[in-house]
Amino acid sequence: MVVGIALSALPTLQAAELPITKNSSIPDFQNRAQDVVPYDFDAPPKGLFRTITTAEGFDEELGFHRTHEIVPVKPTDRFAPDTQDVFIVFHLHQHYQGFQVFGRCFPEAVAGLDPTVVIGQDAMHIALEDDSGYLTLSPPQGAWKPGRYKVEIHVGEQVNEMSLMGTMRFTIAAAQENSVKRARGEKSETDKPR
Repeated sequence: MVVGIALSALPTLQAAELPITKNSSIPDFQNRAQDVVPYDFDAPPKGLFRTITTAEGFDEELGFHRTHEIVPVKPTDRFAPDTQDVFIVFHLHQHYQGFQVFGRCFPEAVAGLDPTVVIGQDAMHIALEDDSGYLTLSPPQGAWKPGRYKVEIHVGEQVNEMSLMGTMRFTIAAAQENSVKRARGEKSETDKPR
């Protein structure tokens, strides 16, 4: 009987010696203001997109899981004015349903064009097994005007204010800029191999 009383008294003494701590509020360790980084819709898209780039072309290769992988050819953000098409090539993280990727092109800083008017657009349906794709932007009225263009990237079933994921930009160089560099034997941005 003496042994039973001695053993039951031991845990009680140790438990009484522990310090009591105050209850922490949820903002102390969760949803802290310093951890929140606002998403920038005016920058290249993140999240769903592993990579996204503008390029002069694309190629199709056999991927890791014997899937068709779209890869950029000569990635750049500066193009010659005689460029036929500008491609936006992207790779995606794993997704669990099909959707569409839309690209809407605006003349951000192009002389003589209204920056609020869409001058080109493209869409690509992404199936469940797809992990890459591309959008094709063709020049308005058959030729690109020199200047800076922006492309809004939307994801979903239709374009609306909630589907915007980010913005890509590219520049069409002036014709004289490329011809002057070529005359001096220099390579312009559009001539350099990637």
